Amino acid sequence: MDREMSARSGPLAGMRVIELAHIMAGPVCGMMLADMGADVVKVEKPTGDDSRRFVPPKVGDEAAAYMMMNRNKRGIALNLKDPGAVDVLRRLLADADVVIENYRKGTMEKLGLSYEELAEANPRLIYCEISGFGRTGPYADRGGFDLIAQGMSGLMSITGEGPGRPPVKVAAPISDINAGILAAMGVSAAYANAQKTGLGQKVDTSLFEAAIVQTYWQSAIAFATGNRPEPLGSAHPLNAPYQSFQTSDGWINVGAANQGNWLRYLEVIGAPELNDDPRFSSNAARMENLDALVEILNGYMAQDTTENWLSRMERASLPAGPVNDILQMHEDPQALARDMILEVDHSTAGKVKTLGHPVKFSRTPAKVAMAAPVLGQHTRAVLEEAGYNAGQIDALIEAEAIIAA
Repeated sequence: MDREMSARSGPLAGMRVIELAHIMAGPVCGMMLADMGADVVKVEKPTGDDSRRFVPPKVGDEAAAYMMMNRNKRGIALNLKDPGAVDVLRRLLADADVVIENYRKGTMEKLGLSYEELAEANPRLIYCEISGFGRTGPYADRGGFDLIAQGMSGLMSITGEGPGRPPVKVAAPISDINAGILAAMGVSAAYANAQKTGLGQKVDTSLFEAAIVQTYWQSAIAFATGNRPEPLGSAHPLNAPYQSFQTSDGWINVGAANQGNWLRYLEVIGAPELNDDPRFSSNAARMENLDALVEILNGYMAQDTTENWLSRMERASLPAGPVNDILQMHEDPQALARDMILEVDHSTAGKVKTLGHPVKFSRTPAKVAMAAPVLGQHTRAVLEEAGYNAGQIDALIEAEAIIAA
């Protein structure tokens, strides 16, 4: 095994994962597991993961998008149109703990790699499927994309500046990312169960469901009232004031939603008399009169700078923060202190920056140790671990069944 992998630590050290996934949701799942110590072997087609072509920008000769989603993994390239490559994959899966796939429904079955076939040879295998809409139901055969999931889940109906405006999607591919995180949670739970029972199982989630669970508050409102929640910009559907305000030189988020924070906020801005106004004396009243409240508060907030307001709010223990751009976030001292901005060595591009793992473990810390692989970088090493000798590997290369960098 590669030296990098033998030194793996983390709560999932010892887990072997075969990632048959491309672009985002599946690779997010694999990345999360790899950060937590799993040996994740990413299987790419001969032309590579489609995200390798999401350019510009590039880091060296590699697509920045691919680099972000595939750090901490080893990479091999198989031409699954070739029976020899399918045999290679089947051998890898016979000794794996987890397989992640986000192909269209039926693809794995056509390859002879259905859950039922693989579980017969490897009963402990956890078979994680990530799709647009899930493997059951009337939409199971549809392909799925983040934009489609955001629209169908209701997310785009509650995102934006206000009712009557064009629909707006969340800028980040939230259903893709969340589906990957949910899949990693499901895999971890199934792995824990397999340690007790010796039996794996299917883990099935989708972009659609990953987007739906982002609507907890708005669904609660709709269940209770029968009304359709509408977009509120940065405001909260249940509490006020809890949103962005424009200062004299920028924007600031203020979380003064509960009554104690509301009263502290009024002291900070020098307007305690607003609590005597029946329109604003309770959270329910403030929500009912939100437009009037925001207009008044914007008048106060425009009188000073973001930095001065933040300083005063911090002294008052009032939840508040700046609206950072991405570059500002990358330089935020808390993000740096929490190891959310890291640097790793890439085999051709040198030192590259990446985001850190968001969960901290006191005994078995997650670690970001490897940059994303170049196409086929670890093919030889992985096949050697599976029992192939040099001659067999060379023959597979000659037959164009595999690519080895």
